[in-house]
Amino acid sequence: MTPEQMRDASLLELFSLEAEAQTQVLSAGLLALERDPTQADQLESCMRAAHSLKGAARIVGVDAGVSVAHVMEDCLVSAQEGRLYLRAEHIDALLQGTDLLMRIATPSQAPQPADIESYVALMARLLDPAAVVTAVMPTAAPVMAGLALEAPAPALDEPAPAIEPLPAEPTPAPKRARRTTENGERVLRVTAERLNSLLDLSSKSLVETLRLKPHLATMQRLKRMQSNSLRALENLNTHLKDQALSLEAREALDDARRLLAESQQLLVEKNAELDEFAWQASQRAQVLYDTALACRMRPFADVLTGQVRMVRDLGRSLGKQVRLEIEGEKTQVDRDVLEKLEAPLTHLLRNAVDHGIETPAQRLLAGKPEEGVIRLRASHQAGLLVLELSDDGNGVDLEKVRRSIIERQLSPAETAAQLSEEELLTFLFLPGFSLRETVTEVSGRGVGLDAVQHMVRQLRGAVVLEQTAGVGSRFHLEVPLTLSVVRSLVVEVGDEAYAFPLAHIERMCDLEPADIVQVEGRQHFWHEGRHVGLVAASQLLQRPTSQASQQTLKVVVIRERDTIYGVAVERFIGERTLVVLPLDERLGKVQDISAGALLDDGSVVLIVDVEDMLRSVDKLLNTGRLERIARQGSQALEAARKRILVVDDSLTVRELQRKLLLNRGYDVAVAVDGMDGWNALRSEDFDLLITDIDMPRMDGIELVSLLRRDNRLQSLPVMVVSYKDREEDRRRGLDAGADYYLAKASFHDDALLDAVVELIGGARA
Repeated sequence: MTPEQMRDASLLELFSLEAEAQTQVLSAGLLALERDPTQADQLESCMRAAHSLKGAARIVGVDAGVSVAHVMEDCLVSAQEGRLYLRAEHIDALLQGTDLLMRIATPSQAPQPADIESYVALMARLLDPAAVVTAVMPTAAPVMAGLALEAPAPALDEPAPAIEPLPAEPTPAPKRARRTTENGERVLRVTAERLNSLLDLSSKSLVETLRLKPHLATMQRLKRMQSNSLRALENLNTHLKDQALSLEAREALDDARRLLAESQQLLVEKNAELDEFAWQASQRAQVLYDTALACRMRPFADVLTGQVRMVRDLGRSLGKQVRLEIEGEKTQVDRDVLEKLEAPLTHLLRNAVDHGIETPAQRLLAGKPEEGVIRLRASHQAGLLVLELSDDGNGVDLEKVRRSIIERQLSPAETAAQLSEEELLTFLFLPGFSLRETVTEVSGRGVGLDAVQHMVRQLRGAVVLEQTAGVGSRFHLEVPLTLSVVRSLVVEVGDEAYAFPLAHIERMCDLEPADIVQVEGRQHFWHEGRHVGLVAASQLLQRPTSQASQQTLKVVVIRERDTIYGVAVERFIGERTLVVLPLDERLGKVQDISAGALLDDGSVVLIVDVEDMLRSVDKLLNTGRLERIARQGSQALEAARKRILVVDDSLTVRELQRKLLLNRGYDVAVAVDGMDGWNALRSEDFDLLITDIDMPRMDGIELVSLLRRDNRLQSLPVMVVSYKDREEDRRRGLDAGADYYLAKASFHDDALLDAVVELIGGARA
């Protein structure tokens, strides 16, 4: 690239940045003028934005930008001078021009010359329907991306209007990579990767300064030992005062006292210096970290770019009058959180316009103003970003929701009739659920609220819907202010540290052995009026079980919406504010773990992915592989029992076989299909496999074939239990490698148990 090309490239980049800022000013001002076209301050700001863009476009040679900005400026100046009253069609056209300018400033989205000609002609008709205005196209300016336009020929029966001379404005060349904010502060562009690296380094620097604390404590202890040594020497000197000592002994004793006193003085001085250094280092590291973190924070208004315009345009397309009011625009939020909030907020705003706000006629009949209002409020509460999005529409038709639940067979009619309002509203978050009977461009596909909930959960947040019939709806969202820092409870599992984010912790508790009860074969304890399932963190995180005997069991109660479990750990280390360190992308998704962090002593702690962990608990429950938290003696007894894996996609058959085998004394695990069974076989040891044939994902024949090709598993006894009782089906199963084939049509208790005993013997090893 030549130096001239490099210079042009930087100018075009700066023009794009300026266009982004000025079109935001234009959009906000034009929407305000739509409500009151006489606002002088808004007219002035819009006119200046259009004028600035025209000048910038001229400098970089973007002739299309000059043409569009010029006719927009003419329109706004006419409104300022009272020659034109801005009506809806003028606002529409000016907003169209705003969009066109942004496209012009984005080379990949550059409009066609015909689009520019059409827009200039449109503005000419709106400004003076009786006249045709030519486009202002400076011929001497360089052309960008083929956007140069020819001026349309004037009408034959009218003289062509004079072309406005280009103002000779002394516009200095823009400086490279420099921008200013509204407060006049300089702004430099920094990549997200460098910003993340800076935050990472500052967090590690903060942790390193904390490691000075134990050194200070050691120095203090050494100082006390030195003082005690000096006192002991003084006592010795006192006891020897009346003793006859040689001159050499007296001199040696005096030298020892002097050296010990000097070393103590030096130790006191250096200890004070180290203490001061540690304090200064920790303060500066904290300031560095806070500053790096602040660099990631942006005002909430940044995510709202275009949302006010989107609400207005969508409302007009649906024949509705809608206004979006925003509070808390300056609320600071992490950049990554803002980026992930844009999509769910857009979903909710479109949902409010389409489903919430009524048409003007309907609102008048209900005694409401013609214009509907959607309010979005952002605030900080207890380390969270709290968003409240409400509308003054018609609310949710609960009876329509109830009918849709029954029609979609999501619940029996008797059960649906008894559902509360809160329970009915939760159905709106189900995938594929929609109250629209026909699909439109806006809604009806059932991909709205479930997508919102999914995206908010990815942010470790929550969303709740409330409504009042005829008055409106309100969505309440809570997400962390930053994904870079997480307040967590650090625990010990298998002699390693793990962190549970406090946002997902219901409580911590110590359970006595008497508090643990068996309900339907699973361990539970009583919590807030309900039985809560109890699971071992060591099994979930695949850590060795602690051999230490404890009188009480340390339990972390975790919750994700309506799902709640108690997770037994070895020790509570305490609450910590952790700087999140992403895992290496080459590791992929690590089960039950979301990220890492460093503790105060520099040791590593893994942050638990609570949502993923709850899925792991459900899977263990469904497959019957959830281990009980038992005493060491009981664990040895369990290990002595023979283990059987039952693989069947029928819950009824699966449970029947499990109970039969459990009652006979076998240890039984279950899997819901061939794939699940194959994963279990590779990760655990079994004495027998009992499998069905027809199953989703992987059938029994494929499972047995895989098993027989595996060196470790090829000698494992296999029994096939299937509804297919034809000879060819039996032969197919045995040819695949099964040792026994039992037809469910002739299935009875003794047949199954006798076959198991024949293959592996009794339940005890």
